[in-house]
Amino acid sequence: MNLLLFVLVLGSALYLVRTQYESRLLYTALDRAVAEARRLETEHQRLQVEKRAQATPLRVETLARAKLQMHTATPAITRYVPDPLPAAGSAEARP
Repeated sequence: MNLLLFVLVLGSALYLVRTQYESRLLYTALDRAVAEARRLETEHQRLQVEKRAQATPLRVETLARAKLQMHTATPAITRYVPDPLPAAGSAEARP
């Protein structure tokens, strides 16, 4: 009877050690995941700030002028193209 109780206590102790070890592994993995989430959130915020800085109207205009050779539209260079199809609400379009 004593031998059976000893084996059960020993098995219980080994199970407890194994459970604590797995718990530590899971806690370490959770800590790494939380740290990675913080890092990704910081990176996301940095990218959002960079995106806002890249999309300022002055920067867009400067790039449009420099790289795309675009100019401000003036009445002197504006060309109007007539619509080849009549408007849907006009009297000529009705059957």
